[in-house]
This record gives sequence, C-alpha cells and structure tokens, in this order.
Amino acid sequence: MGNTKWVHLLFAAGGLLLAYLLVHMTDWIWGYFGKPKDMYSLPIGLVAGGLITLRYWRNKETFQKAQEIINELMKVTWPTRKETSAATVVVIITVIIFAVILGLFDMLWSWATSMIYT
Repeated sequence: MGNTKWVHLLFAAGGLLLAYLLVHMTDWIWGYFGKPKDMYSLPIGLVAGGLITLRYWRNKETFQKAQEIINELMKVTWPTRKETSAATVVVIITVIIFAVILGLFDMLWSWATSMIYT
C-alpha cells in the first residue's frame, strides 16, 4: 500500500490536466456559437474534469489498474551512464553512415537526371 500515494498523485495530475483541456475545449466550442461570457468555460471545465476524475478515482478496477501500473514502473531499471553513452555512440555512427549513403545516392540520382534532361 506504499504506492497508493503515487496513484493519488497520478489521479490528481490527470484530473488537473483533464480540467485544463476541458476549459479550453469549452472555450473553443463556444467560440463557434458566440461566447456569452468568458467566465462560463472555466467552471464548466473544472466541474466536468473533477467529476470525470472522481468517477474513475472511485472505480475499484481503475484504481487497482493504476496501482499495478505504479508497481510495474517501480520495477523498471534504467541504463547506466556507460550503457547510455555506448548506445549514443552507436546511434551517432549509424546516422553518419546512412547520411553518407544517402548523400551518395543523391549525387548519383542528381547526375543521372542531369544526363537525362541535357
């Protein structure tokens, strides 16, 4: 049960994000119909976001799934600095090799098309 605080934090952050999106979505939709007042979209978005978050937070299955996700994320091991550096070097070398190959293909096709058109 030590991971419950992370689940509550996840729901709180998700609720705030949802409320933010709903406020802007309400404002955007009312923009098409002529906004009566600027203050209507804020309470509508906050209440809708709060109700949706509360519904999912009280749902036992959703809460249990969120706890399982947090438990799995706690098991994740991150690569060491040495492994990250080695992978970065491999990516940079691969990008350089493919850039040279694509540059050669570009020069070849440029030469071929110039021969055809002249």
